[in-house]
Amino acid sequence: MNKSKIEWALNPDGTQGYTWNPITGCLNGCEYCYARKLANTRLRERYRTNKNLGYDGGAPRWMIESDPFYPRFWEDKLCEPVWLPSSYRRPKAKGIFACDMSDLFGIGVPEDWTQRVIDITKACPYHRFYLLTKQPQNLIKWSPFPDNCWVGVSATDFKLSARALYVGLDRIEAKVKFLSFEPLLGDVNVMAEDFKNTGVNWVIIGQQTPVKLATMPKIGWVEDIVRASDKAGIPVFLKDNLKPLLKNKDGWTPALYVGAREPDGSNEYLKQEMPNL
Repeated sequence: MNKSKIEWALNPDGTQGYTWNPITGCLNGCEYCYARKLANTRLRERYRTNKNLGYDGGAPRWMIESDPFYPRFWEDKLCEPVWLPSSYRRPKAKGIFACDMSDLFGIGVPEDWTQRVIDITKACPYHRFYLLTKQPQNLIKWSPFPDNCWVGVSATDFKLSARALYVGLDRIEAKVKFLSFEPLLGDVNVMAEDFKNTGVNWVIIGQQTPVKLATMPKIGWVEDIVRASDKAGIPVFLKDNLKPLLKNKDGWTPALYVGAREPDGSNEYLKQEMPNL
């Protein structure tokens, strides 16, 4: 496992968490995917050495073997979170983002791979696992989820938000159900009642990285989500890449988005709230 730079993927004690990738690659085909970019550049040769593919016979095998972002299973990574009694000391509870270089419930990922990953989460009740997908319709197959799994869906606009809420999160049982509006690319038109009716209890908002003028969300889109979250009484996590967008013309961030400020006003911090369990 590796230390994560993802702001919301935290350990239970609030320190930075980890990523764990027993599965890599994805066929969802998102244009903005950072994982695909990494797989096709820095990780390209390493990924192509793994021949354990989610092969369905739909393309020549030589073709998918040459694609570094075709779904692959990494047997040597599977048990990384597991505490081995031979180490004598129980490990510190970690927050682990599972398969951030893939989609655990995504297109092209065999169900037996998904099952093996979920089995590991059950074997490690002392850790917190973040499970995030762009395929909400597939979540119902795995519900109810272990209590240590925080289950989320990514949504970028209204259509995908409605699908995440009412095709995915509404139909599952999980201790924490969350929506990740990242990257936020359109008005999601979400209401507090949508969160309440579907049992969502955490919201994340961020813009596309690297930041580009063409893909920057409108302030109003962010404001509507934050107000709906506040009205529903659920925590909201604003990623740091929103800071430049949310400052007013005087260089201050409106109180709606601020979690804390230095007493002398020299610095301010965005709302980065976590579920209080």
